[in-house]
Parts: sequence; structure tokens; C-alpha cells
Amino acid sequence: MLDRRTLLATGAAAMAAPAFAARKSADPAFPKDFLWGTATAPHQIEGNNIASDLWFLENQQPTVFSQPSGDACNSFALWETDLDLAKAMGLNCYRFGIEWARIEPEKGLFSQAMLNHYKAVIEGCRARGLAPVVTYSHFTAPRWFSAQGGWTNPESASLFARYCDKATRALGQGIHSVITFNEPNILLLLKPMLPPQVWAIQKLTLETAAKRLGVPKFVSANVADVEDLPALQKGLLAAHQAGKAAIKAVRPDLPVGISLAMMDDQAVGKASVRDRMRGELYGEWLNVAKGDDFIGVQNYERALWGDKGRLPAPKGSTVNWSGTEVWAGSLAGAVRYAHEATGVPILVSEHGVGTEDDAIRAKFIPEALGGLKAAMDDGIAVQGYCHWSLLDNFEWIFGYKPKFGLHSVDPVTFARTPKPSAGVYGAIARRNAL
Repeated sequence: MLDRRTLLATGAAAMAAPAFAARKSADPAFPKDFLWGTATAPHQIEGNNIASDLWFLENQQPTVFSQPSGDACNSFALWETDLDLAKAMGLNCYRFGIEWARIEPEKGLFSQAMLNHYKAVIEGCRARGLAPVVTYSHFTAPRWFSAQGGWTNPESASLFARYCDKATRALGQGIHSVITFNEPNILLLLKPMLPPQVWAIQKLTLETAAKRLGVPKFVSANVADVEDLPALQKGLLAAHQAGKAAIKAVRPDLPVGISLAMMDDQAVGKASVRDRMRGELYGEWLNVAKGDDFIGVQNYERALWGDKGRLPAPKGSTVNWSGTEVWAGSLAGAVRYAHEATGVPILVSEHGVGTEDDAIRAKFIPEALGGLKAAMDDGIAVQGYCHWSLLDNFEWIFGYKPKFGLHSVDPVTFARTPKPSAGVYGAIARRNAL
């Protein structure tokens, strides 16, 4: 999720941009095998992920997290309820993650019980006609892993490959496709956007964690110091390649890719910095993705780039919970660029809007899908669409404030209640057409 990027402050003047109008598709029907899904992340919904690095960071002072994840949506216990919700919507796909910190809570100690748990989830998907798209690392890692420097440690790629091997041997036969890493470029995206004080509190959070454990360095995939970014990216790039090789060694036919946080980057005026920024935000990852089976595109917004940096949204824009523009055309724009840059099939692995006004979400989904279908009509191979998210959940440093779910969740009873947008999206999925 890209919530923190919405903290950016821009001082440049906005230039008017045309209102989005999706070109009508000649045929409103999507391909017969198109995946209609929702996306979730284990740490954000399962609850009580006590062996993970982020649990450790959330439950200390000072911390960059506004509140701890706690029970989250209690989905570790209520996973069958969640799958039933997806099936009831008329979906045929469920993207979820397996939690490395549960599977390998201590270095070299693998839990058969946890592997069995995730195998049951995969079998539960299959029993309900849901293709399981499984993320192996959705930002979180075991605490012991991040306490040895995380992805900046030279050992990280081989440790991730070992975990991928174990997980694929136990679970691989039932999986539809694997996303090794969720948004490994997230901090590159945030680098020019977060104010210095946010980076400072992240650094302090990590220094506090390292002191508590008596280790030199504590680094996680989505909480790191600016100075760690080059080493972090190097480690993640190597780990993706090593992890993919380990998965393919067990099951060569299993499709493997990454998911990238991608804005719809639009050039405004002469000498726009857009192309340079694309190189900084996605460059190395898009090159790596050329060798993958697909690329996951995770899009929430567009970015207007002038000659000095990012411009504010046009005045009068519809905005999300944090004041960032809601722009339905951004999905198609990001997908078109990802395909142009890589040449591989696209899976929309996340797309959504954080708002308490569900009417915005209900309008946003069909408009964005209209643009996506137009891109597909132009020959872009898109395998499916996973909306973020099935549930209102724990949104990282912002806690439970942002609402991205198609269902609300009672924090005491954990009862799930569908929102009108769930009906809107479900109707499109059932028809397999706009």
C-alpha cells in the first residue's frame, strides 16, 4: 500500500488536466479466463503476528506506527469467512500472503503447523473456485531476519531462497501464481515525497529496535533509513532472483513475478522530469520483470510531473482520505506503461481507494475498469484484477484510520459487513463484463 506517499508536500502550481473519460470498449466482455479477485496481506488482516519485524516496531516507543496491529481482522482464525466473502461476491480469485515470520519464527526453525495452515487456505480457495495468487513476502519478515540487517545483509537472498523452497515444496501444487515481493520499490517512491521528519522518526524507530535487541542494525522492507535504500534495493533485487529460482526448481511451471507500486506518471509542460523519475522509481525492477512470467501492477494515483518535480492535483479534484486526488484513469495509464516497459503480461495485483465515502469507491471501480478494458482492447495482455482490499484493515504506519475495504470490520466482534461497492464490483465480476 502506498499510504505514506500521500504525505508529500508540493509547492509548484498545478496545471489543468482533462477530466478522465474511459473510451468505450467495442466489447464490454472480458476474456473467459480473466481473474476477478481481491487482495489482502497477512500482517494487515491475520492479527497477532508476534514473530514479525513490524510487530516488534509497532509495540515500542518511539515508533513511526500510529498504533499496533493487534488482532487486525482476526483473519488467521476467520480465513474461511474471508474466502466465503470473496465467493459470495462472485469472484474467481483471491490474492493473499503467507507469513514468513509464522513459517520460520526462529532462524532455521520451520513450522509444519503453519505450513499446514496455509495449505488449508489454498485448498479452501480451490474448493470455492478461487484461484490462489500467493505473495511470499508482503513487506514483513521474521524479527530475527530484520535484526541481522534485513535485506541489507549479504545472507538475505539465500535465506529468502531457502524459505521459498520450503514454502513451495509444502504449498506449491495448489498455487495459481506467486508474487515474490509486494512493492519492493515502495521506499524509492516515498523518498522524494515524505517530509524529512517522517524519515527521521523511521530512523529513530529502527535505532530503538536495534538497541532493544542489542544488534548493530535493524532494517525492514517498508521501514528503513534513507541511507539504507541502495543496499536495501540491491538485496531485494538479488532475493527476487534467488527466490524465483528456488520456486522454479520445485515447480518449473508455476508463474512467478513481482508487484510494483506504480503511479500513472504524466508529463506536464516542457522539460518534464517524468522520464527521469520513472527511471528512479521503477527502472531496475522493470528490467528484472522482463524475465518474469508476469508483473503485478499496484496503482492508486497519478503523478503530474513538471520541470522541477511533482505538481499538486488540479483544483476541485475528488480526493481520498488524505487529500490525494482520486483519478480513475490512473490504472490504465500505469498498466500501459508497465507493459510497454516489460513486454510481459500484467496482473493488476492492487488497485483501490482509501475513503470512508463508499460512493466514491463504487463510482471509481467501474470507471477504472473501463479504462483497463480499453487498454486490453489495444492488445495489452492483462491476466486479472485484484481490488485492494477485501476488508478494512491495518494500514501500516497509519493504523486503522484509512478505509480501503469492500467490507467493514467490527474491531470487537470482527463481523464483516459488505459495502455497496462490494455489490458494484461483484456484479461486474459475475457478468465478466462492464
